[in-house]
Amino acid sequence: MKPEQKTADVSFESLLRIFTVPEGPDSTLTKIDEELSRNLNKFLREHIVAEEKPLRDIEKDFSRAAIPEQPEFVSDHTQHLLDTLVSHSVHTSAPSFIGHMTSALPYFLMPLSKIMIALNQNLVKIETSKAFTPLERQVLGMLHRLIYGQNDSFYAQWMHSANHSLGAFCSGGTIANITALWVARNNALKANGTFKGVEKEGLFKAMKHYGYEGLAVLVSERGHYSLKKAADVLGIGQEGLVAVKTDNNNRICPQALQQRISELKAQNIKPFAVIGVAGTTETGSIDPLKEIAHICQQEDCHFHVDAAWGGATLMSNNHRHLLDGVELADSVTIDAHKQLYIPMGAGMVLFKQPDAMKSIEHHAQYILRKGSKDLGSHTLEGSRSGMAMLVYAAMHIISRPGYELLIDQSIEKARYFAELVKQQADFELVSEPELCLLTYRYLPPHVKAALEHSKGKQTEQLNELLNELTKFIQKRQRETGKSFVSRTRLNPQRWGNLNTIVFRVVLANPLTGTDILSSVLEEQREIATQAPKLMSKIDALSAEIVAQSE
Repeated sequence: MKPEQKTADVSFESLLRIFTVPEGPDSTLTKIDEELSRNLNKFLREHIVAEEKPLRDIEKDFSRAAIPEQPEFVSDHTQHLLDTLVSHSVHTSAPSFIGHMTSALPYFLMPLSKIMIALNQNLVKIETSKAFTPLERQVLGMLHRLIYGQNDSFYAQWMHSANHSLGAFCSGGTIANITALWVARNNALKANGTFKGVEKEGLFKAMKHYGYEGLAVLVSERGHYSLKKAADVLGIGQEGLVAVKTDNNNRICPQALQQRISELKAQNIKPFAVIGVAGTTETGSIDPLKEIAHICQQEDCHFHVDAAWGGATLMSNNHRHLLDGVELADSVTIDAHKQLYIPMGAGMVLFKQPDAMKSIEHHAQYILRKGSKDLGSHTLEGSRSGMAMLVYAAMHIISRPGYELLIDQSIEKARYFAELVKQQADFELVSEPELCLLTYRYLPPHVKAALEHSKGKQTEQLNELLNELTKFIQKRQRETGKSFVSRTRLNPQRWGNLNTIVFRVVLANPLTGTDILSSVLEEQREIATQAPKLMSKIDALSAEIVAQSE
């Protein structure tokens, strides 16, 4: 029988209590705070369960659409959250959670985040953020210097200039990329003669004035999905996002880029921006940034680098050469919630020129006045939290050499895992790691031999069966809860550019040891035996192909 739940009263006095600091060490809020803060790792181990609960069952706990008429005690509701939410959340900091770009966080961010939440600053303007505004401007300056390496006098002049901004802090890479392309579009369709600019008169009149049949942004086939959103929002349409073919290493082909630009111009379509990717989502590949920059200079295109993932590599003097050419970009996206190890919701876009963002400047009499140092005049988002404080703290506490160690160990770990995969007779490395991301799949020797002898339809059939096996292994591994890798779809030239589903591993978590990597492969090997029907089909087709080739 369920115990009778205590009920709280709705009164102004009880509401006041939840808006003020707990009165003493014995108060309920103090005890809850201490219990949750004392040992976070122990708390996570005890409250995040390994076994997968079906989403449809979890939905039952969140099925009421009515706002409660009766308030709950904080202690009761906290227990409710532990039972229904925390216990079925993803343990992203676990050493064996190597499938996505979310990693363990430095422990010091937990108490510091309390300061950020308690202060509840709104970075849209000085009046609601005060010291947080110069702090955010400094963080943008520090990242700008990491990318562009300007001297002290440059930052003394521009970092805190009321009429300029070196970039924008935002919720993530999507908004950062949209902001960069928004600036590029407005600069490409700026005021000219009697035309007041696209931001005033709109896209239709802008195209009519300049005589363009369309606008285009070019990016590799491995460009992030957020770019389609940007094309949609900016009015150029998803067809205006033009994919450029990639080479065997998943990097954009400069010759193909140049050819696509020429084709677009011949159709009177204005290619106003080119995006180079520094750390693709699927494989962590880095485009040839210097070559792209040269083409953009020749063609008068805005050069944006999406370094949401790979940008932090600049912290490492041992590996920053991998991003050579990023300093030539007009704008760069970096996500602090990836390899700068900050909680989710911390993205940035940096602009080479301090006046670049003037093309998207907005003012309002009641909030964003001309001449003020309000950051909201140059951001797509209005109200924003003080997440910059956590980036500021991390860069001071960890420091650049500390980040260098984190970056270096992640890249070394990925190289170690790549070699480990190659040593296995029944696994195939699909993409070599440039950063700390790699892809591979389960491929027994006899099946590999059959693939090498197969042709046409047989190759497609066998590849499709292997895709089903990869999906089965990845899903079962996730459901078992011991470890997690993600999956994606690539087109390896080795197998005729067929759609190939592969395991995708991200090794950014410093807590992930090499012993875990061996166990991940062993577990995948074991799971493959749990699909006897599928394996029988693969074996039968493999035997048939080999027999025909003899």
